[in-house]
Amino acid sequence: MGGIVRAGMNISPSIYEHAAKLIGATPWEASRDPELMFRAHAEAYRRYQHTPIMPGIDIYNLEAEAYGGRIDKPDGINIPVIASPIFEATAQLQDLTPLDPKRDGRIPMQIDVARRLGETFPEADIRVPVAGPFSIASNLVGFETLIMDSALQPEIVAASLLHLVEGQFAFARAVKAAGVDVAFFESAACPPMLSPAGFREVELPALKSCMNGIAQVVGHPVPCIIGGNTAPIVEAMLETGTAYLICPFETDQAVFMTKVAERPDVQIRVNCDVRIISSGQREQVRAEADRVIQLIGDRQNTTIGTGSLSYEANPDNVLYMMEYVGGLKVTGERSC
Repeated sequence: MGGIVRAGMNISPSIYEHAAKLIGATPWEASRDPELMFRAHAEAYRRYQHTPIMPGIDIYNLEAEAYGGRIDKPDGINIPVIASPIFEATAQLQDLTPLDPKRDGRIPMQIDVARRLGETFPEADIRVPVAGPFSIASNLVGFETLIMDSALQPEIVAASLLHLVEGQFAFARAVKAAGVDVAFFESAACPPMLSPAGFREVELPALKSCMNGIAQVVGHPVPCIIGGNTAPIVEAMLETGTAYLICPFETDQAVFMTKVAERPDVQIRVNCDVRIISSGQREQVRAEADRVIQLIGDRQNTTIGTGSLSYEANPDNVLYMMEYVGGLKVTGERSC
């Protein structure tokens, strides 16, 4: 097969709890202490020079905690999670008052850490993780209840998800006021949690409303970051107006890339197997990077990424991958 002529490629590792490891803190400690969170993500950026910086540790917990969810301290280096649902039915979400990003939970802390990172590294792209409505609901009512309600009462669930959107607009406005940007995360909604048809019926109206509204707040389309088996819902995700999708390792990546072939305007981050990047041997890391490069082919407007790096990911592996991919120049013939 003909060679790819490209003087290096962009790479964007996803760094959350791994940042805490770099300063010797546990995920719990870094998630609760603004100084530790700032130091952790500052150290990660100094080491990896990655873009964007998305400060946070347990990013899907923020909104649920702001609405009253409880997070118990985990053992050791485990990642904090919501202890248990606080509602028995999805319909109860419609009784919630939209969150206030100036006072509720850890959201004010998260925004302030992002502001400090922006001031310290003015050349960097700082994006605060903002969760989608299905991910928030899954923490507040529990996956089993949410999925059951989605099957039996799809109209009620769709209305309940739309009710959560206003709080996310407020969150985005506070992020914008702090001088930084937004990344939008909604991995709880991916198949098989919802079927492709269920995604369209239950989730897509709220997803489009949320992403379009946030785009108006920040002045541009925001990334739509949904992990898992997303190849079956690519077309629906593109309907949100996003200009950035990830092609997760967990999906059929060849099918995904075929579906976005006619949308060169949308940036695609193609994820490597994060297990290899975290703890594989150097030759495995190189082989995995080559696999993704081959998958990308000659498509422009792409980035090589990872899923969320584990707390104990080997920093040398991350640096090796970044140096290998960033310095790559392939010319002439390349074997398939």
